[in-house]
Amino acid sequence: MTPEFKGFMLLSVLKMLVVFGVVLVSVALLTLLERKLSAWIQNRIGPNRAGPGGLLQPAADGLKNMLKEEVMPAKANPILFTMAPAMAFIPAMLLSGVIPFAAPWAINFDFTLPLLGRFVHQGLMPMIVADLPVGFLFVLAISSLGVYGIVIAGWSSNNKYSMLGGLRASAQMVSYELAMGLALIPVLLMSGNVSFTSIIAEQQTGMWYVLPLFLSFFVFLVSGFAETNRLPFDMPEAESELVAGYHAEYSAMKFSMFFIAEYAGMITIAAMTVTLFFGGWDIPLTAWDDAGGSSIVVAATGLAFVLKTFFFLVLFMWVRWTLPRFRYDQVMALGWKFMIELATVYIVVMALAIHVVERVLGLTNPWMIGASYTALNVVLAYLVFVVLDRGLIIRGSVPRRPAAGVMEEG
Repeated sequence: MTPEFKGFMLLSVLKMLVVFGVVLVSVALLTLLERKLSAWIQNRIGPNRAGPGGLLQPAADGLKNMLKEEVMPAKANPILFTMAPAMAFIPAMLLSGVIPFAAPWAINFDFTLPLLGRFVHQGLMPMIVADLPVGFLFVLAISSLGVYGIVIAGWSSNNKYSMLGGLRASAQMVSYELAMGLALIPVLLMSGNVSFTSIIAEQQTGMWYVLPLFLSFFVFLVSGFAETNRLPFDMPEAESELVAGYHAEYSAMKFSMFFIAEYAGMITIAAMTVTLFFGGWDIPLTAWDDAGGSSIVVAATGLAFVLKTFFFLVLFMWVRWTLPRFRYDQVMALGWKFMIELATVYIVVMALAIHVVERVLGLTNPWMIGASYTALNVVLAYLVFVVLDRGLIIRGSVPRRPAAGVMEEG
């Protein structure tokens, strides 16, 4: 093992400990933030007993869950019942390690430790645990594994309500995974790469993709709500229908692991939205941060990434406590009859637009190219959100007309 490889492994382990530790702490703090935010929206006080202003409420909840009795239904499958929370938790945690959270950091060291030998690192260190060349394809693949934990939790509990929650989860998450994957194909077409690092670099040279690819952003964000089982897409839980759904039989830390996975999934979706459509750690209208290097640049870009991600986390919470839950048939119809079709048509339109703008017209200026795609997306957004959304194609509950020859009651 070379000294350079030892240095690479040392930095990788340190980044892994920092990133996973920050995610776990953030999950605890997000539970407090959501309870405070929901209290503010509903004109309540919220947690205010554990610590000053309720700041120790996450610690109290964690201690309570660790001390509670673990209960297992008599007819449950003990192995799968125990494995299911981990199967939902592990994929959610893995995804936080493949998203860049700051500009590369220039680190140079050369030292020797007893028994371990020499450690060497020279040059820039990517601020990402694993800089995978497959990028968001890895995220889509691993995130799809989370549905197994939910389905197995519902089936292994030997509870009909839990089983229904698991079935709903499998249908909903598979449906919106298709829409989410299709929404990212225009990003691939524009950037020419699936690597997160390359996608951020492309956005630094021109416009953030939220404007040139607005409909992709819309489909991806809505699919993210559905993938994390958050309101108005919380069909797998639906307390008023399924008494908490797939995790109704779980208690103590097994119960908590499902919610840790949910909040970790929120962080991943928010971070992916920032990375793919809002320039990642890029600070807008500046160039000094593009190449990275110094500690000041790393700190500034890391703060920019955190603030952008925090905005979307608050948006997740705001929507949950503002919109009512959809009906199950509405959720499935939105996914299969609108989102997938919209994303598919959008791929064709953007592919033609890219061919015309970059091949036929020959535009090379990144800002001119981005402005052209933005103008196209303004027109498409008008067609989708104004023309279509008038009850003609996209509509909610409507009274059914009586069949011919059948008189209405009344």
